[in-house]
Amino acid sequence: MNASPWIIETTDAGFDRDVIERSRELPVVVDFWATWCGPCRTLGPTLEALAVEADGKFLLVKAEVETNGSAAGRFRVDSIPAVFALRDGRMVDHFIGAMSEAQLREWLARIQPSAAERLRAEAANVAAADPSAAEAMLREAMALEPRESAAKIALAQLLLAQDRLTESEQLLGELAERGYLEPEAERVQSEIAVRLGAIEAGPIDECRARIAESPDDFEAQWKLARALAGQRQYEESLERCLKLVQFDRRHLGEPARQLMVQLFQILGPDNELVSTYRRQLSSALY
Repeated sequence: MNASPWIIETTDAGFDRDVIERSRELPVVVDFWATWCGPCRTLGPTLEALAVEADGKFLLVKAEVETNGSAAGRFRVDSIPAVFALRDGRMVDHFIGAMSEAQLREWLARIQPSAAERLRAEAANVAAADPSAAEAMLREAMALEPRESAAKIALAQLLLAQDRLTESEQLLGELAERGYLEPEAERVQSEIAVRLGAIEAGPIDECRARIAESPDDFEAQWKLARALAGQRQYEESLERCLKLVQFDRRHLGEPARQLMVQLFQILGPDNELVSTYRRQLSSALY
């Protein structure tokens, strides 16, 4: 095998690191092969030569099936050579059997990110340091691929981070015209709703002062829950929303439930608060 930083060997123990995680940095081509496989011995050297030639446009990961049995099972490999292309942790293409060099070149060209995808990646890299440059890149990506949603969602996220809520909301409205929103877009939508609700509710200190004067004032409790959510004090906000669901079901219980769902979307399914309060909300409702 050619000595190149763009060609590595892997085993089951390092497969996720070498293939899945690295594919978030650049396209990864994983070649499932075996020493006893004749077509593998034909395909392998050609793939390796093209990886060296590409000089970083993709990473070739050699996965010998005897030391990658678990990975081969995950990829449902039942015939070799089996070659898979991954980007951003997901498989984007594959083929089984040998290919000519010309066919391989064509296949490798197809798995490369488009100009719009490269702009999105570059925008993500510079967004924190130079949001204006990132915005320009994302708008260029949108112009290149007007029917794709990824750049528009990324721009909505960027605008949200700058508190440009109206502009972000407008982009989501355009996406919603298709009849659905991607999970990333739904998360942005929830964040916008939470921030707008917090603005309407007012400062946290004022909300707390009103509750101190009238502890049983559900409207004041609702305002505080929204103000807390806007300042990312999620646990207390969820707790106050839950109490409204339990004790003011017919009035503020429903908007409080909706706020809890929005916070669940913002925090993500793996967050411990989501697991705890989703269970408690289900108990309160049923």
